[in-house]
Amino acid sequence: MFDYLVVGAGFAGSVLAERLARGLNKRVLIVDKRAHIGGNAYDEYDAHGILIHRYGPHIFHTASAEIFNYLSRFTAWREYQHRVRARVEGRLVPIPINLDTINTLYGTHLDSAGMKAFLASVAEKRDPVVNSEDVVVNGVGRELYEKFFRGYTRKQWGLDPSELDAQVTARVPVRFNRDDRYFTDAYQAMPARGFTHMFGNMLDHPNIKIMLNTDYREVRDEIRHDQLIFTGPVDEYFDCQFGKLPYRCLEFKHETHHRPVFQDAPVVNYPNEYAYTRCTEFKYLTGQEHPLTSIVYEFPGAEGDPYYPIPRPDNAALYKKYQALAEATPNVHFVGRLATYRYYNMDQVVGQALTLFGKLSGLKRAEGAALS
Repeated sequence: MFDYLVVGAGFAGSVLAERLARGLNKRVLIVDKRAHIGGNAYDEYDAHGILIHRYGPHIFHTASAEIFNYLSRFTAWREYQHRVRARVEGRLVPIPINLDTINTLYGTHLDSAGMKAFLASVAEKRDPVVNSEDVVVNGVGRELYEKFFRGYTRKQWGLDPSELDAQVTARVPVRFNRDDRYFTDAYQAMPARGFTHMFGNMLDHPNIKIMLNTDYREVRDEIRHDQLIFTGPVDEYFDCQFGKLPYRCLEFKHETHHRPVFQDAPVVNYPNEYAYTRCTEFKYLTGQEHPLTSIVYEFPGAEGDPYYPIPRPDNAALYKKYQALAEATPNVHFVGRLATYRYYNMDQVVGQALTLFGKLSGLKRAEGAALS
């Protein structure tokens, strides 16, 4: 007999399993159809002994001391400031667009005020701003939109930016200084021994049992449990009765190269070249010293494991039907990116899980996160 059956051993499921077991002394069974814990954040040592992220790069960052302190129970950290370059016209330039990006591309020597004046002169004002194309051309104009955003977005989503909600490109800022960090959050770090080690510590509790290589539908009627926490695709839980929610999928091509460094940045984006969107070199992320180096190319597509909910109004309307069913389903709690059909960073998923734990425990979120 379990108090909770948790479906999915990624961030949402693992945080809730840990809090329920350690904080409330509940008996928890966590089930995952994959052969490992950690969800998409799973990392492992490849055949050459290099720590890689099997499902593409996962960079931890948060503005929340509460979330950082909670995760710090399960890992030491390696400080890491993430930087990304985009290959445009044969040159590697910072992304998000900053002062160095503009000066490199145009051979100028602008300062912050000059960059603002330049972008104001090329911007195509859109009123109202409705879609992702509007966001970009309204801010930086048509030419930079074509150089950095349109091709990348079409590869990533299989749609033109004009067909996607404004939120997609609104996530990428423009900076009027030389700050080339991809994130500016107060807490930016990587688990010192990797994400999988952190998840292992999180789930190391006598009240938590784990079943891998298991579809929860195979066991939910056989294993007695009071409540269910579901972190998978919400449409699948309801047998896609209103139709399948569209997701964008990823295929990964891992390679190991017999040299210490492969590229000049942790991640290089390819907005207008090749079928892949970006290439990641893992040793930048992990700080590992090794004579060889491992990389991964990402190829977006329509088939495979679901990664990114596609932000379009018709998809949002379809999700609301499933959301209504979810809210009316007793003793089942839906949490995480797939279960709520929203794109979340890792820290946001942790925050959502802690919020749900607060509701289940009757505590305020901060109290629940701090509960021993």
